[in-house]
Amino acid sequence: MITNHFCRFVLGLASWFFVVKAHAQPEIIAQARAFIGDEVVLSAVRSLRFVGTLVTIDPVDPSKQTRASVEIIFQKPAQQRITITYAKALEQTALDDYEAWQRQQEPSDASKWRLSLLSIEQVRRLRANTFENLTFFRGIEQQGGRIEDQGVVTIEGVACQKIAFIHAPNIIFTRYFDLTTGRLRLTETEAGGSIREEGEISVNAVRFPEKIITRTPIANGKSQTVTISFDKITVNETFPAAYFAVPALSHR
Repeated sequence: MITNHFCRFVLGLASWFFVVKAHAQPEIIAQARAFIGDEVVLSAVRSLRFVGTLVTIDPVDPSKQTRASVEIIFQKPAQQRITITYAKALEQTALDDYEAWQRQQEPSDASKWRLSLLSIEQVRRLRANTFENLTFFRGIEQQGGRIEDQGVVTIEGVACQKIAFIHAPNIIFTRYFDLTTGRLRLTETEAGGSIREEGEISVNAVRFPEKIITRTPIANGKSQTVTISFDKITVNETFPAAYFAVPALSHR
């Protein structure tokens, strides 16, 4: 199956002042969306595909790195597929509405593979992750979640509005938006992980990060660092249902 560290990255790849009720969005949300793209363009996004390179740093010996190619697909309303190809393993994690699965295969021999279905909790987390990537900070109330404005804080010398996107008590993405530009400076998850974006790629008049750096806490005070650098991003491709459906249990 997919490696434990990357599984945490995928499922995790999301101080309280006052609750912002539905339809009472903080102004910073509109500002953050405007930074990414025009309202009409953002509302029209129905799918995203990212292709690039994934690098995992050994938490014990940072000089040791594992590289792999990666493809990430999100499609409305609730479909996701991540394919990671290492030298000796091909790993997939996918969501198809209320079903999710993980599959591992040897690249040189398609007959050697294993499949497992994910738990209800993992499905919920993948659904939240898919929603977050396709909606650009808006509409969480329609999914039964809410946002909380947690005030102004300083991140690396920059004044930011701190907003928590709460899908469930154990699925929270806390984001820090630059008060001047609306740009996302940092995302934290309820488990203590962090996600930072670097660089910029513009596709179909939408701004995307060129690189995403995720740090996930592990044992003994150490953290697992995974960096994804994107080579290609496409918007509004149409992906068939078979991309996301649970694979047949028998290989043909």
